[in-house]
Amino acid sequence: MRVIGLMSGTSYDAIEAAAADLTLDGDILRLRPLGHLSRPYPGDLRDLIAATLPPAATTVQAVCALDTGIGQAFAAAARHALHELCDGSADLVVSHGQTMHHWVEDGTVRGTLQLGQPAWIAEATGLPVVSDLRSRDVAAGGQGAPLVAMTDTLLLRALPGTPAALNLGGIANITVVAPGTDPLAFDTGPANALLDAAVRHFTAGAAAYDEDGRGAAAGRTDPDLLAFLLNDPYYRRPAPKSTGKEHFHLPYLRRALDAVATPRPDDVLATLTRLTAVTVADACRGHGVTELVVSGGGVRNPELMRTIIEELPGVPVRSSDALGLPSDAKEALAFAVLGFLTVNGLPGTFPSGTGARRATLLGSITPGLLPLRLCDPAAHPPRLLRITH
Repeated sequence: MRVIGLMSGTSYDAIEAAAADLTLDGDILRLRPLGHLSRPYPGDLRDLIAATLPPAATTVQAVCALDTGIGQAFAAAARHALHELCDGSADLVVSHGQTMHHWVEDGTVRGTLQLGQPAWIAEATGLPVVSDLRSRDVAAGGQGAPLVAMTDTLLLRALPGTPAALNLGGIANITVVAPGTDPLAFDTGPANALLDAAVRHFTAGAAAYDEDGRGAAAGRTDPDLLAFLLNDPYYRRPAPKSTGKEHFHLPYLRRALDAVATPRPDDVLATLTRLTAVTVADACRGHGVTELVVSGGGVRNPELMRTIIEELPGVPVRSSDALGLPSDAKEALAFAVLGFLTVNGLPGTFPSGTGARRATLLGSITPGLLPLRLCDPAAHPPRLLRITH
């Protein structure tokens, strides 16, 4: 089956599209990447997302405009992927949409909202679309995140020791696969969320992120600010757990800077980079991780990667590219995998990874131009993921 996966993370800088041929061969899921592309959001749409994200107030009209605008932007990305990556022929599109709110109270997820109306994608491509993949897990008592854990687990099971996969988006999440136990997955805390907020704040919006980690590299970690940030109760909660920009946003950072003598901007960036590295390293040490496989936009930040490696002496750290899974496309490919599992009647979660009562089939399906025909349910779920080229 040829599947296109669409993803936009909490950094909402672009829509990532990746295509793959997926085949279930016994207990092995074979994935052949066909390429990936990135489509920036139109400036006015990105501005509306930024203006609507918590803790901002909004209107139903703005939410409706976002659902349509994001759906149309995802549809355009899917159409490009269909023609540029798939030679005009595919079987399924899987759309994560844009997370606008992840509703967490006292560690329990009450709801989650991803916008981007899938009807626009189905109309633009003629293909069936699997979307809204998080809500079913939440309804089953889970966190609805991190959903990359299924792909991570299938990939890591072939590695020795206790490997872990780390994704560095707006929020950092980790999947740990220890021998003889169920996989564990959770959000460790902010990755780029606070860094991006700080850069926009200090540059009055002239820059959106710390390019190549240069600002952080020019600064020094402020121990008082780091200690204040690490005192957040989130880090002490047991896994499974999830968080988002509803918690880690500019007002959160400004409260910290008000509470601690404000260092230079570059020192703030260095401290926030260290915060991500320390919280990731603490999670790895807490679960006996012996190898870390990293993906996501943070891989392109050499200062962040250097700091993580520094905080994890003796633990090999490498990109998912080394395992054949492109780090820039991993999340989009992970959602392609989840949609493939759904149409084959297979669950896309591990209860140990999200805290749900049971593993669930994920998402809703929007038909394409042809009558909707689902696959016969697969006999059993895959145990391993093999990347082929």
